Amino acid sequence: MALANYKNHSLIKGSNGCIMRLHKRETEIVDLQREGNMDVVDGRLFETEGGKGRKIYRAFAATVLVSVVWIWIYRGTQLPPVVAGLGSWFWIGIFAAELWFGLYWTLTQSVRWNPTHRRTFKHKLTQRFENELPGVDVFVCTADPVIEPPMMVISTVLSVMAYDYPPEKLSVYLSDDGGSELTFYALTQAAIFSKHWLPYCRNYKVEPLSPAAYFKSASHPSDTKHRQYFIVVQRLFEDMKNRIENVTEIGRVPEELRLEHQGFKEWDSFTSPRDHAAIVQILLDHNHDTEGHSLPKLVYMAREKRPEHFHNFKAGAMNALIRVSSMISNGPIILNVDCDMYSNSSDTIRDALCFFLDEEKGHEIAFVQYPQCFENITKNEVYGGSLRVLREVDFHGLDGVGGPLYVGTGCFHRRAILLGKSFGDRSTTDWKIENDKDGRDIKNIESLASCTFESDTQWGKEIGLKYGCPVEDVITGLSIHCRGWKSVFYNPKRHAFLGVAATTLDQTLVQHKRWSEGDLMILISKYSPAWFGLGRVHPGQLMGYLMYCLWATSSLPTVYYSIVPSLCLLNGVPLFPQVSSVWFLPYAYIIVSISAYDYLEFLWCGGTTRGWWNDRRIWLYKRTSSYLFALLDTILGSDLSFVISSKVADNDVHERYEKEMMEFGVSSPLSTTVATLSMVNLVCFLGFVIKSVLMDTRTRKEYYETMAIHMVLCISLVLLNVPLYLALFVRKDKGKIPHGVAIKSVSLALFISTIFAFL
Repeated sequence: MALANYKNHSLIKGSNGCIMRLHKRETEIVDLQREGNMDVVDGRLFETEGGKGRKIYRAFAATVLVSVVWIWIYRGTQLPPVVAGLGSWFWIGIFAAELWFGLYWTLTQSVRWNPTHRRTFKHKLTQRFENELPGVDVFVCTADPVIEPPMMVISTVLSVMAYDYPPEKLSVYLSDDGGSELTFYALTQAAIFSKHWLPYCRNYKVEPLSPAAYFKSASHPSDTKHRQYFIVVQRLFEDMKNRIENVTEIGRVPEELRLEHQGFKEWDSFTSPRDHAAIVQILLDHNHDTEGHSLPKLVYMAREKRPEHFHNFKAGAMNALIRVSSMISNGPIILNVDCDMYSNSSDTIRDALCFFLDEEKGHEIAFVQYPQCFENITKNEVYGGSLRVLREVDFHGLDGVGGPLYVGTGCFHRRAILLGKSFGDRSTTDWKIENDKDGRDIKNIESLASCTFESDTQWGKEIGLKYGCPVEDVITGLSIHCRGWKSVFYNPKRHAFLGVAATTLDQTLVQHKRWSEGDLMILISKYSPAWFGLGRVHPGQLMGYLMYCLWATSSLPTVYYSIVPSLCLLNGVPLFPQVSSVWFLPYAYIIVSISAYDYLEFLWCGGTTRGWWNDRRIWLYKRTSSYLFALLDTILGSDLSFVISSKVADNDVHERYEKEMMEFGVSSPLSTTVATLSMVNLVCFLGFVIKSVLMDTRTRKEYYETMAIHMVLCISLVLLNVPLYLALFVRKDKGKIPHGVAIKSVSLALFISTIFAFL
């Protein structure tokens, strides 16, 4: 009866007593401010600064806009050189592509027009709220013990348990969507090790907080006492690591180890990762560490899975966590992190609370998003995996127009807002299980993680994370913004979280296919920013959402621009003005200025010259394969799929990655498309070279003047693809392009070029 009652509520109230005390404290502070007692209230908990150089950039953007319009006028007023035949159609196609590029460039200005940067004052938070800090529930999500090894998962869990935060107000939940006894065993070992790890972190201010990352990089301390403590804890960690990896290697938990914890009996009736009952185990309930201090709560959850019930991927796991945690700790603040994104800073929670508890602006902030950063990025970012510009430019720009997107990890939320509360809505709906004595009964809690619990409810629609989209995080953040809330992007000097980036080209392309396909599905859904967000969010924020939602559709003009001009170069069909024409100037300015700006922006963000060149290559590959297939899958109505990126690479792959050798050793439609388009450009370039050699001097000069822009585009594309050509024709290692892909790509390139030659 009580559970049925719970389903019908649209909100779950947070820790009521804590919230009331905080509101009371905020009221007292306002009264003190009015009375002039500024010695008690010394300013805000955070400050916001505008980005430098905005006026210079806006002037530059204006010149680019003039050039873009100039190009549009050229296309609209000048007749194509070839009036008959397909030349006019190529002209129309290039015009359509340039219209799109100009409009899309306009959207990108939303994140560069008004960048903002934040700075927190944690000492003021401590002075005012140390005894009234809210409870924080941390959600760690994993799904597969094979591609997300248990040792990596529990290193993340231990890192978030070690935050500089009152442990009695901190609860950590691990959602295991694989329902693996291997992961559960690893967590039981982490619970034991935490009794030693957390005191060590507290006493010696350890960072990073992940023991795996810490012991990998730390040297023996010089202080004798510290060194002895270090050696003991390191030995305990290595023993735990060996136990977990031995169990993982054999693929099961031996019977003698199962006897160590009664929770393993839940696997006696376990069927499979996709067919099992809900499992909830409280491993630590504010137990004490070796020094007598309280430990955070530690809870394992594997929600029920049945083949006949769609499980809604990570969004379904998050919603089950919200319900289960509400019965155990019910912290009003929720942090969710992916299992491969360990905590790198002990101050992260306190930084986030500076935004939520700020007296002036905190009441309008729904979530605080930290950037995604990665520990395994090579110096020159061979796969462009650092998301450098997105982190240092895009999200700071979005922060200036209402707030960044929710990206699914490293994000602090207000529980009430995740559960549907609108801005300005002061009403709350309390709910309780009728018999308080049974409120902590495990079977009662497990029912909240059943696969039928959400039937005939608003979960996944108006409550919790949204369903029906591979990027449930983005659509959930959009719905929160449309309810009137703002978000904050906080990018501290010391990265708050560090994860694992893709180490092969195929992983990169597959990951971006999922992202771009999910964003496109948002665009055509009822939650599209184009109409659902219109009038509800800041225009700049709406443009920012559209910038990502239109990733997939950007594939067509990019494919067109990267292949048709090269084919026209081969046949001598001009699509651009001659060098001597005044219409050549806007093209020259766009090519030079945008390339220079893009390069300088990348360097300003901390990148290298070679890293920028690699980033340009991956940008091309993503747009001509990942985004293209995302568009085609959406148009053709392919099944919704959620692909988990593997966090494991074999030694050979890892060694080539460290040497920054691109990994092409997988045969897939994505890699075949990339190789084919690259070969088309190489065939066109070789044809152009042969053709120009056979010309007389005067004809060659006229040809160069007429086809100058074609030449620049084709040569640039060939240079970008040099690593691919090496993998196709030179390399002998396993990372080369597979023989089958090589034959397909060369054959298709020759076929396309031959057909075009006869048009």
